[in-house]
Amino acid sequence: MTMASSFLFRPIGCNRAAAAAEMALVTPLLITLMFGAFELGNYFLSEHVVAKAVRDGARYASRRAFTEFTCPNTVSSDVVDKTRNITRTGQIANGGTARLTSWTTATTVSVTLSCTAISGGNYSGIYNGMSNVPRIKVSATVPYTSLFNNLGFTSTSLSLISSSEATVQGI
Repeated sequence: MTMASSFLFRPIGCNRAAAAAEMALVTPLLITLMFGAFELGNYFLSEHVVAKAVRDGARYASRRAFTEFTCPNTVSSDVVDKTRNITRTGQIANGGTARLTSWTTATTVSVTLSCTAISGGNYSGIYNGMSNVPRIKVSATVPYTSLFNNLGFTSTSLSLISSSEATVQGI
């Protein structure tokens, strides 16, 4: 074999840079998986925060007095305002820091009342003498904000939706 032909075939038998070449091919995939896992974790955390918030709101509203609810579907404005504040910020007063940065307005929280007719029995306790049992439903639709908004990965169509119901206890 001549010196020119051995010089041409030497890179074929050399494997010193094989690991670097493989890493260069796999790195974009690994980075995509890593950032995708971060984003998915952020989505599930945000979804959990909204679910917990509407449970807190329903629990708060269900403990208000029976006089603030009129069947079939009227809730006092004080209950609606305070329930929205509890749900969005975790406190009764107006203002406060939202549980999620994208949760900018309290109007994304809806507070509705439904009444279940009591049939065939006299109930004792807190429902004694009532013909309807009021149930409060708190639901929220919050726009989702990506971890990577500043990098241009925005999604305006993705929302976090949750609801919770509780029977009014009039405590």
